[in-house]
Amino acid sequence: MLRQISKIALTLLATFALVACAPTGPSAPMEVRAGVIEQINSAQIKSSHETGVGAVVGGLGGLGIGALIGAGTGKTVAMVLGAIGGAVAGNEIQKHYDKPIKGQQIFVRTSGGVLVSVTQPTSNLRVGQKVYIEGSGTEARVISQ
Repeated sequence: MLRQISKIALTLLATFALVACAPTGPSAPMEVRAGVIEQINSAQIKSSHETGVGAVVGGLGGLGIGALIGAGTGKTVAMVLGAIGGAVAGNEIQKHYDKPIKGQQIFVRTSGGVLVSVTQPTSNLRVGQKVYIEGSGTEARVISQ
């Protein structure tokens, strides 16, 4: 009975982990606007890794390893300790790799007169340069013409 519950729990956790990593669906058509760079400031960009993924993956790994140890109550204890230890280790590993990236906050005056701010990784753009703004919101990027 306990073995069946363990298998079901492991299957559910793996399914949730895979669903969390799945793409969100088709994207909207890309919007492109022309303009000129008015100002560029240094910025720090937060890592693009999803928070908690390290803990989930580590917990699943620890649960799987714990399932290989012992039998009966000892196996259950090993699975619980493995899941907790794996989650803590996975979270610490993810923190190590989630360092901010050097970037730029670029202010572009569009041909329509609107001032647009885009933050992106550092590039070779300069003030006064003619550029395109591709996309919108957090997906917007400034590229040279």
